[in-house]
Amino acid sequence: MTMEKHVRGLSLFSGGLDSMLAICVLREQGLQVEAITFSSPFFNIGPAKKGAATLGVKLNIVDFTDDIADLVENPPHGFGGAMNPCIDCHARMIRRAGEEVRARGWDFVATGEVLGQRPMSQNRQSLGIVAKDCGVADILVRPLSAKLLDPTAPELDGRIDRDRLCDIEGRSRHRQQELAAHFGVTEYPSPAGGCLLTEKLFCNKLRDIKARGLLHDREELELLRVGRHFALPGGARLIVGRNKADNEHLQRMITNGRLLARPIGTPGPSCLISAGASPDDIATAKALCAAYCDASASGCVRIRLFDSADHFASEETTTPMNRQDAHAWIL
Repeated sequence: MTMEKHVRGLSLFSGGLDSMLAICVLREQGLQVEAITFSSPFFNIGPAKKGAATLGVKLNIVDFTDDIADLVENPPHGFGGAMNPCIDCHARMIRRAGEEVRARGWDFVATGEVLGQRPMSQNRQSLGIVAKDCGVADILVRPLSAKLLDPTAPELDGRIDRDRLCDIEGRSRHRQQELAAHFGVTEYPSPAGGCLLTEKLFCNKLRDIKARGLLHDREELELLRVGRHFALPGGARLIVGRNKADNEHLQRMITNGRLLARPIGTPGPSCLISAGASPDDIATAKALCAAYCDASASGCVRIRLFDSADHFASEETTTPMNRQDAHAWIL
């Protein structure tokens, strides 16, 4: 047992093994650590909540939506393999955590980054860029690879014992697994990015709303996670529900000029049409809605068009279109 020090900090936390171990390494020498995670439509913070509960650490949740929208719109250091501005994102998260640390009068910001684990975003050069851009490089500690990096103020002045930090490097997980056993951490997710910005199919939809100037519309960002998306010939966007949860979500989004097409008398999806759709695109949306109905192969489908949650504007019998004809419109 070590005596608890009055040295306090925030550690960036995804709920993955590395972020859990970073906190464990720091707490083992008596440091007071809280976790901080960043919420946005592109990242599921469920694992962070679960991981924090496992460690018994307080979790601070920060809304990061405007930050990440800014970075997707204009990433100073560019994108990764898809639309993931990883270097800029890490720097901004550390900056936001650092602002909170400064405001509280605390001592450090920590991350679970491992030198060389990710060849693009965690090589030595990238870690250096993040440190430079985050604005709090003087108090930034990376406990899992600290001995391989230049020491920062909390290590130099003895608030953090550098000798008790780690020298993990590379993509192998053996050292982390050994540490997990040492700390009794048995429940953690398998390694994965977890960020939708790394998924190319998701980014097709994101590029569409970026081109429409809607990156800062929170409702539009949330809708990216729902249903199948189509860019219709006349310029409107159609979202077709895939299941009950999608349908219920889309029905709540009949706002700001959007329309909802829904089959009557036969099982099928709710379909959300973007505001300002032309009559031709509305007709196409109805035909595509009918195409995804269970009974569409046997004939026409009655489609009701809603312009608000409690009012429908029209109802008509619609001939289903061939789904194959709509493949070119899928985002």
